[in-house]
Amino acid sequence: MKIKQENKISILLGVFIAALISANLLGSKITEIFGVRTSVGIFALPIAFLVTDIVAEVYGKKKAQSFIITAFVANILVLLLTILAVKMPAHSIYEYGEAYNAIFSNSVRIILASMAAFLISQFHDIWAFDFWKSKTKNKFLWLRNNLSTIVSQFIDTTIFMFIAFYHVSPKFTVAFIFSLVFPYWILKVVFAMLDTPFVYLGVRWVKNNKSDIDAKQ
Repeated sequence: MKIKQENKISILLGVFIAALISANLLGSKITEIFGVRTSVGIFALPIAFLVTDIVAEVYGKKKAQSFIITAFVANILVLLLTILAVKMPAHSIYEYGEAYNAIFSNSVRIILASMAAFLISQFHDIWAFDFWKSKTKNKFLWLRNNLSTIVSQFIDTTIFMFIAFYHVSPKFTVAFIFSLVFPYWILKVVFAMLDTPFVYLGVRWVKNNKSDIDAKQ
């Protein structure tokens, strides 16, 4: 089945928004990977960076920025609906009202933290990707992908951690949060490096049968 180019960009946008919303809504749960305490949102965020790098490579910086703006608006809507859902009283037949509110009340702060971190880190990622694309004269996609993402992930992690967890309890001091930031960031870097083959596959898939791509828009 041949997928039209306009449908490919729609699929990428859908994946991008789904990854971001998943990270926001699910991110309050903490797990452990290789001894590092981490949000389960770590599985979704690399997908978002992967998509914007593919879009920036094929369609250019402006198209990738439009993805960020669209996803940001979608997350504002999700945040407002989450707040409304938490504020609405549960019917007597619904047994899990307190658990529901406990989970999704936490998600409000998580969403706010993620939105701020997302907006800043994603715009940086696109800027850095475009910068390295110019410096490498459109070569070394693997290098551009990793250089832009590694720094952007540090920005994302630091902003997210401070907004989401700073002073949620007395132990969440600046020093303690940075002790969480660095191992979490290193884990993100590993995930980012693992997605490099998927960047090449994604770019190839989008470019396939595409006769006219304005990568400098």
